[in-house]
Amino acid sequence: MPIVAQSTETDWVSRFADDVIAESERRAQGAKLGGAASPVIVVASGLSPSGPIHLGNLREVMTPHLVADEIRRRGYQVRHLISWDDYDRYRKVPNGVPGVDGSWAEHIGKPLTSVPAPAGSAYPNWAEHFKAAMAEALTELGVEYDPISQTEQYLAGTYREQILHAMKHRGDIDAILDRYRTKKDPAQADKQADKPSKKQGQKQSQKPLDEAEIEAAEGSGAADEDDGSGAGTEYYPYKPYCGSCGKDLTKVTAYDDESTSLTYTCTHCGHSETVLLSEFNRGKLVWKVDWPMRWAYEGVVFEPSGVDHSSPGSSFVVGGQIVREIFDGVQPIGPMYAFVGISGMAKMSSSKGGVPTPADALKIMEAPLLRWLYARRRPNQSFKIAFDQEIQRLYDEWDALAKKVADGSVLPADAAAHSRATRTAAGELPHTERPLSYRTLASVADITAGAEEQTLRILSELDPENPIASLDAVRPRLDCAENWITTQVPAEQRTVVRDEPDTEILTGLADQDRESLRLLVDGLDSHWSLEGLTALVYGVPKIQAGFAPDAKPTPEMKVAQRTFFALLYRLLVGRDTGPRLPTLLLAVGADRVRKLLGA
Repeated sequence: MPIVAQSTETDWVSRFADDVIAESERRAQGAKLGGAASPVIVVASGLSPSGPIHLGNLREVMTPHLVADEIRRRGYQVRHLISWDDYDRYRKVPNGVPGVDGSWAEHIGKPLTSVPAPAGSAYPNWAEHFKAAMAEALTELGVEYDPISQTEQYLAGTYREQILHAMKHRGDIDAILDRYRTKKDPAQADKQADKPSKKQGQKQSQKPLDEAEIEAAEGSGAADEDDGSGAGTEYYPYKPYCGSCGKDLTKVTAYDDESTSLTYTCTHCGHSETVLLSEFNRGKLVWKVDWPMRWAYEGVVFEPSGVDHSSPGSSFVVGGQIVREIFDGVQPIGPMYAFVGISGMAKMSSSKGGVPTPADALKIMEAPLLRWLYARRRPNQSFKIAFDQEIQRLYDEWDALAKKVADGSVLPADAAAHSRATRTAAGELPHTERPLSYRTLASVADITAGAEEQTLRILSELDPENPIASLDAVRPRLDCAENWITTQVPAEQRTVVRDEPDTEILTGLADQDRESLRLLVDGLDSHWSLEGLTALVYGVPKIQAGFAPDAKPTPEMKVAQRTFFALLYRLLVGRDTGPRLPTLLLAVGADRVRKLLGA
């Protein structure tokens, strides 16, 4: 048996791995008493390809992935299931999807795999179209998983025994759901639900929701998720898709437990049909029964859920009762994960359209950085992913962490997060050979507009003692920076170097300003490197004030430096700000700098 590594107080992944291993061993011990035990630890995620699968959905995958990967590192066998909920109903036409218009509304109510893909898609249906982009991103992120199509599972009759069992015990399921349909205090409903104890294997690894999270959960409608109930009618936990129109706007009107004869009527097209549920596959359990059924069927030990699934009366809470009382299973360890936002954007929702996806993020940041954002925060901590200028600061922080890892000064929790970001149990993820500053690369890409020859010339001059010989050495980070500049930075914020000197400014300069430009121009050749030019542009105002170039700046000196910088920007790019001046000077070139500064 592999030795369980000791977890640390600060590393949430290790703590969950400890819990999952202990829970798996407890279950295996119980199984040995009654039969064979599975040697594989199962963790799970669920994704609905109802539209673009965004960066908030990625947390549904990354949380169990990181835990599963830690378990693999310890030598255990672990299986990460990703259930593609592609047999769910098509609920609405999402906004902002290319190739989709209002005509797709006619497919509402059909399974996602029965809805046409957006116009021009290479994929056979709606679900496959949106699954493909996510699957490609997960491969780039190093996520190892077993995909399960719920369409394939249901149509193959895989869950037939579970469906018949749920129908036989529909009254018991209805009674469980009824505990949460009341308008009583949620805490009272939880007491009535007779929640399982830790002795029964139920481990709640989540803290109570705060007010903002509760508000978000209630606004999501999670407590109103489909449970199959219908006012004034007998309860059925199974919903057929109509044999005529293909939609789930059906109502079961009769069911016989002995023969499994089921009769339904479609409220959309009027079609009525009687089938044998023991042979019929065109339908599925309602969500609040389907999810716990799968926990039991797959033996899931760990599966997180969003705040909207963890509110009182929602599917994770109710599922804990149904899996135990109906399917004789155990609810997974299920931490609640908080929302993921985008700098400058509201909470993500794929139905709103235009929401960034993992594929979008991977165009502007390397996979290890994106993994790090999910690894360094506990699941119940919300965070934002930067698509704006903040990405430069984020990369600075990432590079500073890498230096601490290299020199051994890093804190244990930070080291763990860095390790989980840069490698998996299968090995190290691809990385940039020469990880130059992202903000430097972005500035160069901005100035050169992607011209490779000019880009290589500038980058080779950053560090003359160790020059960049090929752009391949700075990829994929360079490509990410170029993509960020071209897709995320507004045109009015792009840098355009002047073609000719601004004679009006130059002729009106005061003597002190002329002297500052002379000092800069005279020092270009001897300071022509990123480090040298940095010392030069900060040193000129110090020299003018009678200080040494390396003197610590006073508050007055900092004002003088900012004034000098603004003058340089106006003369070089026609505005008061721009890329870091040392990078800008290298990009413009010494001869052109002299020309624009009137030398």
